[in-house]
Amino acid sequence: MTKREEFEAAAAQRILIKDGPYGTAIQQAGLTPEDYAAGTDLAQEQKGNNDLVNLTQPQVIRRICDSYIDAGAHILATNTFNANRISQADYGAEHLVHEINVAAARIIREAVDARNDGIARFVAGAVGPTNKTLSLSPDVEDPGFREVTFDEIVAVYVEQCRALVAGGADFILVETVFDTLNCKAAIMAVKQLARELDRDIPLMISLTLTDLSGRNLSGHTVEAFWYTVRHAKPLTIGLNCSFGAEQLRPHVQLLSDIADTWLMAYPNAGLPNDLGEYDEQPETTASLTQVWAQNGRINALGGCCGSTPAHIAAMAKAVENCAPRVLPKPDPDMHLAGLEPFTIAA
Repeated sequence: MTKREEFEAAAAQRILIKDGPYGTAIQQAGLTPEDYAAGTDLAQEQKGNNDLVNLTQPQVIRRICDSYIDAGAHILATNTFNANRISQADYGAEHLVHEINVAAARIIREAVDARNDGIARFVAGAVGPTNKTLSLSPDVEDPGFREVTFDEIVAVYVEQCRALVAGGADFILVETVFDTLNCKAAIMAVKQLARELDRDIPLMISLTLTDLSGRNLSGHTVEAFWYTVRHAKPLTIGLNCSFGAEQLRPHVQLLSDIADTWLMAYPNAGLPNDLGEYDEQPETTASLTQVWAQNGRINALGGCCGSTPAHIAAMAKAVENCAPRVLPKPDPDMHLAGLEPFTIAA
């Protein structure tokens, strides 16, 4: 059975649980600047470069991963949100991108494979949006200016995804998508890599919204975004970050009605307070996401900013007796999209 088939079989039986974020847990580990850069030749200070920790302090990442598995997670994402050549250039560490991603995937792979309890678990190679946007100009005086080209972004993603797969990732998770064109570059990268390696690389896609109206930074609504990426036949589609579960609920509901693939959502632990910290307790997050499950809206559920293993454990317990969402049948209409969806009835 392939990993795609294994995932689909598991998702048809139960609501799967995704892990939570690594950033907060890494900060709580109390690493010094020397710990971050240990064993490297990097001249710049690396404190805050959480992706580098995969390479320099792998035991920290393994400990965090194990805590999420213990909490009930089935989908374990690599700590590689910024492990791409563009983002790592801020730290002068772009030459270590391949090593960072291989190490990150290998840590999670080993943690998952060490469990001999018969529970299906999966390694998702996490790919962030980079800190460059293809759809918008960073120069208000020159709307046509772009810092990078589409082909450059594709190449950046191919490099990262190749290393994640080499390290043992089962899927590629393109997450926190704020720019739909960046996401299209990631899709192309995964398709190119699949052809290069002559193997199936299942793709997970997760959108992030910038306001309560339900648009991402490049202006797409949730519905328009789905019709824009549907051709890629992603294993999962969904939403992450943006807001807490309460604010994300109507957007999950909309996507659940139209997406004929598995739906994965992982909200923040509420909204940040005035200090940028997240106060929502695990029981609150769990009760809010339980409503999604009870209404048949979700196939996989996890946590984003502010979430801890306690949040993941609470959500896992809250939905353990809920049936997974049933995939809607695709309708025969033609669905097109600009920033808004456009449907031509059959």
